[in-house]
Amino acid sequence: MKHANSTSHLSVKERAKNAVQDEFLRNAVRFTTDRLRNRKQAVTESFGQWELWRERGEQIRAHTIANLDAYLAQFIERLEAVGVHVHFAVDSSEATDAVLSIIQSKKARKVVKSKSMVSEEIHINQHLEANGITVVETDLGEYIIQLAKETPSHIIIPSIHKSREQIRDLFENAGATQLTTETRDLTAFARRTLRSEFLSAEIGITGCNFGIAETGSVVLFTNEGNADMVMNLPPTHIVLMGMERILPTLADLEVMAHLLPKSATGQNVITYMSMLTGPKRSADRDGATEMHVVILDNGRSRQLGDEQFQAVLHCIRCGACLNVCPVYRHMGGHAYGSVYPGPIGAVLSPLLEKGEQYSDLPYASSLCGACFAACPVRIPLHDMLVQHRQKLVASGHGNPSERMAFKGYENIFAKPGRYRLSIKMARKFLSPLAKEGKIRSSFGPLAGWTKSRDFPMLPKQSFREIWPSLKRE
Repeated sequence: MKHANSTSHLSVKERAKNAVQDEFLRNAVRFTTDRLRNRKQAVTESFGQWELWRERGEQIRAHTIANLDAYLAQFIERLEAVGVHVHFAVDSSEATDAVLSIIQSKKARKVVKSKSMVSEEIHINQHLEANGITVVETDLGEYIIQLAKETPSHIIIPSIHKSREQIRDLFENAGATQLTTETRDLTAFARRTLRSEFLSAEIGITGCNFGIAETGSVVLFTNEGNADMVMNLPPTHIVLMGMERILPTLADLEVMAHLLPKSATGQNVITYMSMLTGPKRSADRDGATEMHVVILDNGRSRQLGDEQFQAVLHCIRCGACLNVCPVYRHMGGHAYGSVYPGPIGAVLSPLLEKGEQYSDLPYASSLCGACFAACPVRIPLHDMLVQHRQKLVASGHGNPSERMAFKGYENIFAKPGRYRLSIKMARKFLSPLAKEGKIRSSFGPLAGWTKSRDFPMLPKQSFREIWPSLKRE
């Protein structure tokens, strides 16, 4: 499978330019995000008092992250009390080493996985495959992109960018014969294929939507039920979770059980909410006999205590911000070049990864604030994007011509006389480029705008210039 940053040598602007030229991609992403957004609006309106639920969700997440050390310690204590082996990983290397060590200790050769963004973050599939271990994704969307050797394009719907015809071709290359593009035929092939994988795998790997500190329970939200088989059929179950995915109590889970599915897919309730507390007990009829939880830091702890960015750890990975973002809706997820796309990715990726690899992502935003309005736990992503940009400029990054332009802007607007003179000069300079009151030139400093839209010509008189006559009237 390709890494999410396989096009990291390109800027986000260059990746976006390539993406918007793919008409199918644009239409597919727009169609699906429109549907998800509309379903969310309908279900939250019928549910009622949505803003109160959002406020409660924000309070729970803010309290948890502010006291994360205490709740993590409680969670680990409860896990170990019910027989779970806990591994704390400072970075992705430690996490992959921990997983590989567990698998090798069992002399296992096959792993089945359910959907996990943390597993994408640490590129676990590539590491395991490099060590001769077969990894099979069992979520339908993840299975599709695994066959395509791609990374997820959306947090919730990984294969949002694939057509039925492309999926059929991938399945036929994987052994299917005479498949149609009907959903029931495509899913039936995946079901038949994956059933034998569940039964033959020695290791199951899942993510974790929430860890309950009160009980030491791991909670998973799914719509396909594949996670239940991943964590119950193989004899060893490994959970990968970010250190921030903690909830203090089961009562807090009730709030998230409303916020997450409604925000993610517009469902009133999730199809499967599975809660697992420890490995199989003697009286249990099924379940893994051994359970491991790998808790990943990987840059998260650096945000603790940061007034600007600590709230990014409140995220519950619903993907609602992607579905309303005008930038994501035009270019899809792969153009971001990071594991986490959309507004949350533009904020989170530069924080998790040191260096300049994702330093341009905060500019992949219109700063419209739609992400904040959609977020079920009210994370001010638009403010964080501005704060990212401020930090970049303060550290010497940014376009030199942009700095010069803003310096000129500062000088011009500092004096009324300079401003009036600059407007008169602008009218004369732009007049030859105007046609029917609009500028359509595709060169010069306005090219970024005029390549895709018309720039209005400056009026012959400004409001200040016509005000004296208006005042007399």
